[in-house]
Amino acid sequence: MIKLTLKDGSVREIEGAMPACEIIKGIGMGLYKAACCVKIDGIVKDLRTVIDKDCEFEVLTFDSKAGKETFWHTASHLMAQAVKNLYPEAKLARGPATETGFYYDFQVAKPFAPADLEKIEAEMKKLAKEGYELSRFELSVDEALKLMEEKGENFKVELINKHNDMGESLSFYQQGDFVDLCAGPHLMNVSPIKAVKLLSCTGAYWGSADDNVQLSRIYGTAYPKASQLEEHLKAMEEAKLRDHNKIGRELEYFTTVDYIGQGLPILLPKGAKVIQTLQRWIEDEEYKRGYLLTKTPLMAKRDLYKISGHWDHYRDGMFILGDADDESKECFALRPMTCPFQYQVFLNKKRSYRDLPMRLGETSTLFRNEDSGEMHGLIRVRQFTISEGHLILRPEQLEEEFRGCLELAKYCLDTVGLSEDVSYRFSQWDPARTDKYEGTPEQWDEAQSTMKKILDNIGLDYEVGIDEAAFYGPKLDIQIKNVFGKEDTLITIQIDMLLAKKFGMEYVDSDGKMKNPYIIHRTSIGCYERTLALLLEKYAGVLPLWLAPEQARILPIGEAHVEYAQKLADRLSAFGMRVTVDAKDENIGTKIKNSRFDRIPYMLIIGDKEVEANEVSVRSRKEGELGAMALDAIVNKLVEEVATKAK
Repeated sequence: MIKLTLKDGSVREIEGAMPACEIIKGIGMGLYKAACCVKIDGIVKDLRTVIDKDCEFEVLTFDSKAGKETFWHTASHLMAQAVKNLYPEAKLARGPATETGFYYDFQVAKPFAPADLEKIEAEMKKLAKEGYELSRFELSVDEALKLMEEKGENFKVELINKHNDMGESLSFYQQGDFVDLCAGPHLMNVSPIKAVKLLSCTGAYWGSADDNVQLSRIYGTAYPKASQLEEHLKAMEEAKLRDHNKIGRELEYFTTVDYIGQGLPILLPKGAKVIQTLQRWIEDEEYKRGYLLTKTPLMAKRDLYKISGHWDHYRDGMFILGDADDESKECFALRPMTCPFQYQVFLNKKRSYRDLPMRLGETSTLFRNEDSGEMHGLIRVRQFTISEGHLILRPEQLEEEFRGCLELAKYCLDTVGLSEDVSYRFSQWDPARTDKYEGTPEQWDEAQSTMKKILDNIGLDYEVGIDEAAFYGPKLDIQIKNVFGKEDTLITIQIDMLLAKKFGMEYVDSDGKMKNPYIIHRTSIGCYERTLALLLEKYAGVLPLWLAPEQARILPIGEAHVEYAQKLADRLSAFGMRVTVDAKDENIGTKIKNSRFDRIPYMLIIGDKEVEANEVSVRSRKEGELGAMALDAIVNKLVEEVATKAK
């Protein structure tokens, strides 16, 4: 008996092990006839690879994240087929789905131009109408090499050669006369791809290294309906207006300088003030929750990273000072994380079970050698600051402390207004890639089963991410998308049962025996630079009052009103408000226009009438024209709004 969970939540039982394609075509229930992406125990698979009985499938359609990825992955193959039809000499490189569409990299004699995209798009629409079925087949490594060599696809040959030592068969997908090496999953046929838009063409590198072969990349998106595509394109136009790269530079939150380097932004006074406000708030909040503040070095000898395992598993992502391969000389590296540094606080003296849990927190500056192609404004940088912390605890304290870390993260997200924009991913190891990870399968099974139990007890709705774990343990990733739909991790909470032993971390338990503690690695608000970028996009530059770098601007109409304006500014400043006076020799209309452009939360306008009545005329970005208010009233209003961190 095969069970299929349908879109409406009902379960359809299928007698016998029918061919998967027949099962799908027989479902109906409003599902797309070409759907074949399913989820089994949280793992997305191609239903054509699953013929087991007594399995429960969740059929995924375009409404789901995995369904969209399958749809867009198939669209990338459709685009590759169109390119090969129009440019037979083009060589196929790679073509994955993205968060909002797809791309495919090609090697061509002449880079693609916008006019080429129009022709390719037209060819894709033509092919979609022809409704090619996608068939899946497997070949041995030798057979796969022979096929791709015959087709002259040298990049595919290179990929296949990487599997030579693994002895695995390789999967291919075919539509018409087009064949591509691919793990899938894909739609059953291309006919549901009814609305296509190719967006841009750029350069790319094979292997993402600047010294590798130059490729031509085409970005696109596709939808089952034209109305969905139109809605997406409209949203992308809105996203351009909210892009923190645009807003942040226009409003002078940050800048970048070529001769300083990519991924190394300069925080201007506005941006620095917002991050300072966030940091002080987080440090105070962590202190209330029992965290001990530490301050550790920005670099260490390679010896430290060898103990932790980062030298073996993360070396390519580190900035190394000295000759990494010359063991006769000292070699340092800027820290990509703080954990092995904070462990030294625990190791500073002998510890008892009564010392645990030990909660250590630090505002950490970290350095990671990201690929140049991954840099994006403040969202992905090479130097950043993070609300990092490590909890050292007894095994029986794990669930309670994990719950506390999640509660803190949710509180922080809710306070800044991002809680509704995040999703949760249970990031696990890939047992087929043990070289990437520390520990034994048994240790990983224990860590992951423990974490699953905790997450299920909490009642958290999460997705599973295979091969997304840290090299030393599973983690909960709190994911968020920028305005363009690109997903990144904002906050992580990780369970670590391995590194304490490697560092010789022990405590005397109540039975007098020495034991290794468990460790939770976590952040409260994540990377401050990334958080600032997301807040600028979320609020289109109009930050909540408590975070705004300039909370109110006082606008005297004439020179005679400047003295009164300055007294009001001094009064507000005494309450910790960030206030300025625009005393420039400009008319009030220009001052209001400038304040609106700068996204100032409150404009306080002062003229003869306000001076005589000891009042101020108030304009709020959020509430509009508030009219005349007594000085005490406006002071109390602003102070209360900051104190309550109103959004």
